[in-house]
Amino acid sequence: MKLIDRITPLWGKYTYAEIAKLCHSSVESVRKCGRRAGLPPYKVNAQNRTLTPEKEIERDVTVQALGAKVKQNKVKYQILQEQVADLSGQLEAMKIVGSENTYEILPPKGNYETTVTGVAVLSDWHLAETVHDDHVNGLNEFNLRIGENRAVKCFQNIVRLVNLYQKNSKMDTLVLALLGDFINGQLREEAMENNSLQPMDEMLLARKLLRSGIDYILTSTDVSLVLPCHSGNHARVTKKIHWSTESGNSLEYAMYHVLANDFAGNKRVKFIIPKSYLSYVDVNGFVIRFHHGHAIKYGGGIGGIFVPAFKAISQWQKARQASLDVFGHFHQSKDGGNFLCNGSLIGYNEYAVSIKCDFEKPKQTFFLVDHKRKEKTVTTPIFLD
Repeated sequence: MKLIDRITPLWGKYTYAEIAKLCHSSVESVRKCGRRAGLPPYKVNAQNRTLTPEKEIERDVTVQALGAKVKQNKVKYQILQEQVADLSGQLEAMKIVGSENTYEILPPKGNYETTVTGVAVLSDWHLAETVHDDHVNGLNEFNLRIGENRAVKCFQNIVRLVNLYQKNSKMDTLVLALLGDFINGQLREEAMENNSLQPMDEMLLARKLLRSGIDYILTSTDVSLVLPCHSGNHARVTKKIHWSTESGNSLEYAMYHVLANDFAGNKRVKFIIPKSYLSYVDVNGFVIRFHHGHAIKYGGGIGGIFVPAFKAISQWQKARQASLDVFGHFHQSKDGGNFLCNGSLIGYNEYAVSIKCDFEKPKQTFFLVDHKRKEKTVTTPIFLD
């Protein structure tokens, strides 16, 4: 039987593909044969073909199944979109960890007997807090005027130390670590009646003093500045610490960005403002890990801050090795070998008396990192009186 005789009774009832299959021919042969025979160019599909009731039921079941599958695929696609967004967020977070909180200092060009990087550590100023001398047995007094005078003296002595050590060593870079609690905030309820300024005004004062100090260093020395910046626990606007969003809830984090904008375009100034708790500065292979210090849980004890500091550092070392940890928070100048704890600008106060802290005069910390030895060499206090 000729192909035309076989396809004629099927024409208009089945699709080209179905006719080709029934006639054991190709789709193209069926189409050409129908065209030569003058059969109407009618393409049958699932929408316009007359179906038997059984076929309609089969079609409806198939359509329903396909619809359910489409809905299921939409759900899967939405889940995949959320996973992609989550991974993208993690990638951005890794970019922050890898760039904003890490900086490397290379040795200067030329032959020098000793090449060093200076590090000045500033923290725990608590500018708006008031300390009454009669509340601490005459051992200390603090107010806005005294705080501003100590801040000025701090920067003056930093410049003196830089000039002193540049006489016998090559020092191109000064790391000026801003480690938080420059403002007292309203962390404790008593601050509302004891503070001299509201938190926002206190932040503006801190920014003014820090900016003036940075300008003074730049005009009085030839060093470049690297400034790792960390928020203290007193600067937060939340009642409790929100570790995952701590930077976004800190007045000091905003202040650091304003300071960075103040010196934008100055090639001698590099700000490091991480969202993470830790930041790292690599001084020619000697890695310093900076943080405020409030993640170290000190519960008292005869060992002071040494034991909890050693415990915390040993855990951080498992993630990333550092040669030295530098932090503040405890208002104590301590050298633990693998860590340095900074003193404070406010000095001895009523809270220190209540928790039985060691008495210490107001001071900050300065030290040198020897590029050749790859170790901390000179450590000295920055006196504030």
